[in-house]
Amino acid sequence: MHAHARIGARADPHGRTVLPVLDGEGPLALRRTRATGPAAHVTLVGAMSGPLGGDRLAVDADVGAGARLSVGSAAATIALPGQDGTAAHYDVRLTVATGAELRWLPEQLISVRGSELRVTTRADVEAGGRLVLREEQILGRTGESPGLLHSRLTVRYAGRTLLDQELSCGPGAPSGWDGPAVLAGHRAVGQLVIVDPEFTTEPPPAAMLGEHAARTPLAGPGILITALAPDALQLRRVLDEALHGLA
Repeated sequence: MHAHARIGARADPHGRTVLPVLDGEGPLALRRTRATGPAAHVTLVGAMSGPLGGDRLAVDADVGAGARLSVGSAAATIALPGQDGTAAHYDVRLTVATGAELRWLPEQLISVRGSELRVTTRADVEAGGRLVLREEQILGRTGESPGLLHSRLTVRYAGRTLLDQELSCGPGAPSGWDGPAVLAGHRAVGQLVIVDPEFTTEPPPAAMLGEHAARTPLAGPGILITALAPDALQLRRVLDEALHGLA
C-alpha cells in the first residue's frame, strides 16, 4: 500500500492557526483535535494495521510563518511483517517557517519480530522557527525479539545541518547494535530534538540526565536529548522530564 498524509498550518489575521490542508490516505487518517490558545492540534489516527512489509507511507507537515501546530498520534505505530518479506518505508517531512512552531510528538514505534521498516525523518526549520521533535523506538513487544529497524533523522536550521544520524537495530543490522557502545541491552531508545532561536545566545549545557540519558548541544540553536530504557514507559518518563526541565 502507498499512502500520503499532508498537513498545512497557517496563521490567520487574528493570530490563530488554521489548517487549510488536512488530507490523509489509507491508514493515515488525520483529525483536528481540541487545543487551547491560538495553536492547532492534529492527531494521526491509524485507520488500519501497519506499516506492513512492502508499504510506503509518508507524512508531510508544513507550518507557515506565525502558525503554531502540535501533532500527536492516537496509538503506537506497529511495524508488522508482510507476506513477501520486503521492507516497509515510512517517510516524515517537516517544514517550519520563520516565527512558526511545530511540536511533533507521536507515540512510540514498535518493531515486531519478522518485520523490516525503514524510517526517515527530515525537518527543515527556517531562521526564527521553533521545533520540538520526539522519536521513540521500541524493539519488540513484551517478551519478543525485534524486527529489523533502520532509522535516519535529519534536522536543518536556516539551510545548515544541525543533526544527521542513523540507527539500525535488530536481526541483520551491523554487529554491535546491542552492545555497550549502542543500546547496551536496552529495548527502548528515544531522541528529543529542540530547535529554538533563544539557544543561539543561551544554549542549555551538555549534561547527563541519569544513567542512560544525555543532553547534547548541537552546532546551532538546538539540543539533542538521547535516552535508553528497558521499556516504553520508562523511556517516556525520561524524555518528558527532560522536556519539562527546559520549559
